[in-house]
Amino acid sequence: MFTPKIPPPDTAPTPGTSLVPPLTGLMHPPACTCHHTPAAPAPVPAAPPARPAVHLTPGSLIVAAAGGTAMVLVVGTVLVSMLLAVAITAASVAVCAVVLRSLLNHPNNR
Repeated sequence: MFTPKIPPPDTAPTPGTSLVPPLTGLMHPPACTCHHTPAAPAPVPAAPPARPAVHLTPGSLIVAAAGGTAMVLVVGTVLVSMLLAVAITAASVAVCAVVLRSLLNHPNNR
């Protein structure tokens, strides 16, 4: 069932022949029958003018520093609050585990 079925040697194609006959005698008509010369290439557009460089004034530097500081403080606050939430959850799970253990170990002491 899983053995390959090899065709007998008389029906197998030889390595030098192809199963697809070659395409001969195909002629496509030209795309256009008029005999005009090709158009001149389009002129290359001029390069756009260079943008002016960014000039940082003392006021813009102060605004950028204040924005960066505010961003660091906000991201730090979010990360610390997430860490605090994880710590509170872990502590509450630990307290619940201790209470359940004490209830299950001494059922007669109630």
